[in-house]
Amino acid sequence: MLTNVFSTRDIGNYKVTALSDGVMKASLSLLSGIEPEAAVNIQQQAGIKAADDIQINSYLIRGAGRIILIDSGMGNLNHIGGELRRNILLSGIMPDEVDTVLLTHAHPDHIGGLLDDNGRPAYRNAALYISKAEANFWLDNEKLTSLSERALMNGSLFRRTFEAYSTVRFTEETAIAEDITAVSLPGHTPGHSGYLIDSRDEKLLIWGDITHYPHIQIAHPEVSIAFDYDPDQAEQTRRAILERASRENLLIAGMHLGVSGFAYIRSPSEGHYFLEYV
Repeated sequence: MLTNVFSTRDIGNYKVTALSDGVMKASLSLLSGIEPEAAVNIQQQAGIKAADDIQINSYLIRGAGRIILIDSGMGNLNHIGGELRRNILLSGIMPDEVDTVLLTHAHPDHIGGLLDDNGRPAYRNAALYISKAEANFWLDNEKLTSLSERALMNGSLFRRTFEAYSTVRFTEETAIAEDITAVSLPGHTPGHSGYLIDSRDEKLLIWGDITHYPHIQIAHPEVSIAFDYDPDQAEQTRRAILERASRENLLIAGMHLGVSGFAYIRSPSEGHYFLEYV
């Protein structure tokens, strides 16, 4: 029996397990497009006790002879997260067995667990996959300097990680695995991506950071968070994927979806959505 791990779903030839890296303290004040009181009220109605907390998830995919990890959590950077490695072990997998790490994007709470305390790959035998648009963005010092000191620090972390892994592949140029494809979902970052598993007539979309506060941003797709590189594009992407997920009855998963790890998007009327956890 597993402990400290999220639920598992069988998707065709694959078994997908949601693993927690922990929780990061954020603030509803990071949101724009909604009044703070309204945001708090939505969180309370959803039964969320600590309204500001953001869950950090990663996903382990096993099947077809592969062991794939999507994102690596914060990895205890700034004393945040760091639970993923233990939860991978509890799931019966050794880090050296992971053959592939797929990245949705390169924010610290998604790549922070890729290096160990000595700056070496935490998943020594894994090939790293990321969109070329995302890599190019974080490798562009001139662009990052024009944004903020935080962006420059994030870029430095990405470069150290990028250089530490001997095998890095771009999702636009390389097939990932049988029945697993990258889906471009730009806005949160320039190369933000999701990953679609479409196997034996079963589908799961792991959508990265389409939402950070899911109950708020699914009910109000216009709500942006300060971490969004292009808030307008992020909103357009969010609306499009919510519509698709609702229309196709698509099972979704997300890095900040909450403790359940998996959900459906329901739409009682056109343009209005809510979460149904499973």
